[in-house]
Amino acid sequence: MDPALSVDKASIERPCVPQMPRPGMCSRVLVTGATGYIGGRLIPALLAEGHSVRAASRSLQKLEAFDWSDDVEKVEADLDDADSLTEACRGVDVVLYLVHSMAEESDFEDMETRGATNLAAAADRAGVRQIVYLSGLVPEREAHAMSAHMRSRTNVGRVLLAARTPALVLRAGVIIGSGSAPFEIIRHLTERLPVMLAPRWITNRIEPIAVCDALYYLTKACGLTETVNDTLDIGCGEVYEFGQLLTEYGRVRGLRRVVQTLPVPFVETAGWWVGLVTPIPRRLAIPLARSMSEDAVTADHRIAEIIPDPPGGFIGYRAAVVRALAKDRAGIVPTTWYDEAEESGDDDAATALPTDPQWSGGAVYVDAQTRETDVDAATVWQVIEGIGGQHGWYSAPLLWRIRGWMDRLVGGPGLGGRRDPLHLRFGDRVDWWRVEAITPGCSVMLRALMRVNGRAWLELAVEERAGGGSVYTQRAIYRPAGLSGRLYWYSVLPFHRFIFPAMAKNITDEAERRAAGAAGADPTDPGA
Repeated sequence: MDPALSVDKASIERPCVPQMPRPGMCSRVLVTGATGYIGGRLIPALLAEGHSVRAASRSLQKLEAFDWSDDVEKVEADLDDADSLTEACRGVDVVLYLVHSMAEESDFEDMETRGATNLAAAADRAGVRQIVYLSGLVPEREAHAMSAHMRSRTNVGRVLLAARTPALVLRAGVIIGSGSAPFEIIRHLTERLPVMLAPRWITNRIEPIAVCDALYYLTKACGLTETVNDTLDIGCGEVYEFGQLLTEYGRVRGLRRVVQTLPVPFVETAGWWVGLVTPIPRRLAIPLARSMSEDAVTADHRIAEIIPDPPGGFIGYRAAVVRALAKDRAGIVPTTWYDEAEESGDDDAATALPTDPQWSGGAVYVDAQTRETDVDAATVWQVIEGIGGQHGWYSAPLLWRIRGWMDRLVGGPGLGGRRDPLHLRFGDRVDWWRVEAITPGCSVMLRALMRVNGRAWLELAVEERAGGGSVYTQRAIYRPAGLSGRLYWYSVLPFHRFIFPAMAKNITDEAERRAAGAAGADPTDPGA
């Protein structure tokens, strides 16, 4: 029997989304950071509770990619644009502030403070009834002794509490759920390292919270009949040392792991190591390591005075791990840590697609492959849409893995997997690529997130062929930055001449294999 099944079954099966709305508790809610890790999951819960939702993001196109898109009002807003914030807040009862920076830029604290100030002012002007902000648990210490990211979240809370509009600041520790950054760090460290030599902060005290319980509190906060201007802590009531989170995960998976504490902090080194071993790139792993190097335990349970505990009790850490693993295995991961990074603006700025007019000048290198097949376009598209992650890239897997490790060594994302093994949407991460444009059933444009001296894209497309069958087209596009970028292209050209033709052939071969398998299936077999 899977050791994971030994946890309380009721806590595993409790739905994240309420099943019935609560009459008389409905509000018009503005969700900032709507496409982030929490925001993307919270909106269905708000809708199920009976609230009407206005979703805000810097990218309307990314909002359109979510299943709940047609059920919400969508607005484009930027925290640095006061006018867009004022318009977004107009006619709203509650504003959920879910934007956090995960950047390493030296001025990110000023950026976050400025964004919170602009949001508070917009809420004041619009007559918003309540602001709800999801912050982080921090130890009681002087600001200068906190990590920069924890200090910034504390400052944002103070800005919002000082506004005329009442603000409820909910402080949570590590959030455990499929695709969350803490969970992915815990999972990959434990799965890959039987023995871990860890810095002394591995003994820090952590009170985790399951993502479903965090969503519960945020949802109920939008239905309060009385406004609240206070900071309240939320957690599961279980306190662990960080190292215990790793060993408990191992027990759930039936893995025996040894964690040995070293008598040194090694915060920066630990961040670098996390970036190398887990899907979290170094530029995000280092600030996360700084935050994890501090205690994160609730100071009290005053939250129960205004929001009762979740029905059936809290989902404990062990059950949260089981839920996350089950969601991941089933491919039901609606949002990931990468969505949080995208929403906070930490990814490279969007760049022009290679079809734009400005590409008429400058050096652009293209490797184009075309293959015809007797298989219909829909079958070829299934292979295209499932590329990357567990399915790989259909050519030289060892070379792809080596290139992924090289990318991690210089701080890139490496081969970090994908949200859903079968389906893509705009903004999804696919290993070291991001979906920049997609026409379902026809084409997908992936933009490279790996560290290269320039900009790179990979376009995969299929169209029906006259007389039957289809035509598969594949283009690798690279715009170098300076001489080093040109040298990079020519240095990898010998590999490209092997990888890209093999990739095109293997994709069409896989489509033909699937078509042959479907044709040979017994239509009376219920498993066919």
